[in-house]
This record gives sequence, C-alpha cells and structure tokens, in this order.
Amino acid sequence: MSNEPKDAIDLVLEQWRRERPDLDLAAMGVFARIARLTRMVETAVEEVFVRHGLRQGEFDVLAALRRSGSPYTMIPSELSAVLMMSRAGMTNRLDRLEAAGLIERSLDPADRRSFHVVLTDKGREVIDAALTEHADNLARLAAGLTPEDAATLTRIVRGLLDGRPS
Repeated sequence: MSNEPKDAIDLVLEQWRRERPDLDLAAMGVFARIARLTRMVETAVEEVFVRHGLRQGEFDVLAALRRSGSPYTMIPSELSAVLMMSRAGMTNRLDRLEAAGLIERSLDPADRRSFHVVLTDKGREVIDAALTEHADNLARLAAGLTPEDAATLTRIVRGLLDGRPS
C-alpha cells in the first residue's frame, strides 16, 4: 500500500482482506471509489440543474437541441437516438419542457404524421445559463487534476467503458 492517506474504502478493504484473504479486492476498491465519485458529481450537477428549474433528462434534451445548431430543431426519433432512450420516455420529457415554454412542437409540413421539436428563445436562455454554470461546476470538481491526470483518467475510463484494458 502507498503512503497516501487512507479513506473509508481502504478501511473496508482492510476488513475484507482480514476476513477473506483469498480474494483479490483491488477492483472492489477502484469501483467503490468510482461509485462514491459518481454520487458526489451527480449531487453537485443536480444542484445546478435545480437552480435552473431542470431535471437531468430535461437538461439533456435542451442541450441536444442547442448543440445541434441553428435552428435548434430535431425530430423526436433523433432526440431518442442521441440520448439513448425510449420514445415513451422522450414524450414525457418533451411534455414537461413544452409546458415550461422551453420547447415547441410543430407538425412537419412534408409529413403530417411527424413533428419537429424546436428550442424556444426562453429554452435557449435557460440551457445557455445552465450549461455555463454546469461547465464551471465540473471544472471546479476537476480542479485537482493536472491536464496530464485528466488525459490519463479519460483514457482509463474510456477503456473500462469500452470493455478493453487502457
């Protein structure tokens, strides 16, 4: 073990090593810390979104529309694909965003069975403000990482997500 200060996870791992010395617990420590970090980040992110009257999923929809570029319009199936979610779940999000005046739905003149989701001016103001605060918040959370650390962490996590060694 290194000379780094111990955390609560180290203590749990020490207990397990005492009770089950036959197990390799290195991965347990890694993923327990990732889980703790995830909860910490989710809490900090949610606080930002709440200040802007949004839930995570609503932020995701507005962000997808905003980054699609002018005229900030997509069809629901595109949004579902980009956000990797079901169309039923997308409908609920769109209903809430439309009720809040952040998006509008309009029929496609070329295909009356289809419609477009359009970011309203109010929606653009909300997503721009929320994104600015969100980016600042994440930068604050990552402030302890050097650029090299961030690149290494990105490579490692990308490898874990892709199911391959880094």
